Amino acid sequence: MNYQEINAETIDRWVEEGWEWGKPISHEEYEAAREGRFDVLLTPTRYVPHSWFGELSGKKVLGLASGGGQQMPVFAALGADCTVFDYSKRQLSSERMVAEREGYEIRIIRGDMTKPLPFADEEFDLIFHPVSNCYVEEVVPIFKECARILKPGGILLGGFDIGLNYIFDEEERVLVNSLPFNPLKNPDQMAQLSESDDGVQFSHTLEEQIGGQLAAGLILTNLMEDTNGEGNLHEHNIPSFIATRAVKGYPAASGDIIK
Repeated sequence: MNYQEINAETIDRWVEEGWEWGKPISHEEYEAAREGRFDVLLTPTRYVPHSWFGELSGKKVLGLASGGGQQMPVFAALGADCTVFDYSKRQLSSERMVAEREGYEIRIIRGDMTKPLPFADEEFDLIFHPVSNCYVEEVVPIFKECARILKPGGILLGGFDIGLNYIFDEEERVLVNSLPFNPLKNPDQMAQLSESDDGVQFSHTLEEQIGGQLAAGLILTNLMEDTNGEGNLHEHNIPSFIATRAVKGYPAASGDIIK
């Protein structure tokens, strides 16, 4: 079993146990979104500013590793044409349940984002990618794929762990690890994850996560920080996540500046 299969099974189990990020929205929340009253998260506590989305009605939106029936139903309620891509069967079942309950269509695809994404070039207007690449060893190829499948002017909204969560003990008081955190190369780190039932996770640098977006041809327009929402780091107001908004530049004509 490769590490992605381990993670898929782990997340399925978390959902069955009531994982916060596996609880679909209610009918009331869906109806509120239809009236324009909504909030969604890329990171634990800070809502994504509505200005980051632009007009969603009629737009093609991909939820990348965004299963669970939390964000895609909101975007569908706002008139978007939605696709969700995830490797968790349980998360995708929640998407299907909400869509059937509320009567909208959504394309649901189970897959692994470490492989080339099964979408056409320039297919989407917006990609919504909440914190999830911490379960992937190499993130730069994912940004390249996002850039490929975004239309010119398309938007990537992403949530990212910046690494601090991997250096402390469970009480977030004692430094126990050096970065990078890569359990495929460090058996002690794999043992830590196994003991705490945390799947297989990886730290990633800002160079990988922001630099990777820039290298893929995406233009960073907005960034905000967030905390864990609880625990010692949160109590000291130490950010451990970022959310970013990036736009795919338009191809330049001869002599033009890329927008």
